[in-house]
Amino acid sequence: MAKPEIKVVNIVVSTSLKHEIPLEKMAATLSNTEYNPEQFPGLVIRIKDPKTSALIFSSGNVVCTGARSMDKVEESIKKIIKSLEKINIRIKIKPEIKIQNIVASGTVGMDLNLNNLAMKLKNTEYEPEQFPGLVYKLVEAKATFLLFSNGKVVCTGTKSEENVNKALEKLIDNLKKVK
Repeated sequence: MAKPEIKVVNIVVSTSLKHEIPLEKMAATLSNTEYNPEQFPGLVIRIKDPKTSALIFSSGNVVCTGARSMDKVEESIKKIIKSLEKINIRIKIKPEIKIQNIVASGTVGMDLNLNNLAMKLKNTEYEPEQFPGLVYKLVEAKATFLLFSNGKVVCTGTKSEENVNKALEKLIDNLKKVK
């Protein structure tokens, strides 16, 4: 049996820059942006390093996605603030960053019989004709797992790396109980 492991692949955060942002001006000045207000009220900014994307709203609210660590999240937010300086917007606060969701992927270290798990575990959805993975809501850990027969897993819904690891431990406990 392989060793169970999981690592963060995406952190979604939100923050407020507490400043109105002129999105048209930003889109006209910066090359790494997309803005179609008829389709969506936010401006998309893509950052090369760390590889992240953010939605920026005229209210100053920001949703950033794609970072694999909180250090990378903070680096991305700093780069957004720096790019705003190019259009003469000075953000003087240190934005308060709130984690909305963490996505992690890994393995439980064993093959899984998804049909069996769908019968024995509570809070599961399994439609093999539509999707090869089993969806398992781990209510007590506030996490949702996608489980695959080869033992690979994707975890979503947690708000910290510590919670990701606790959720994986709880998942493995539950899998051992129904084997």
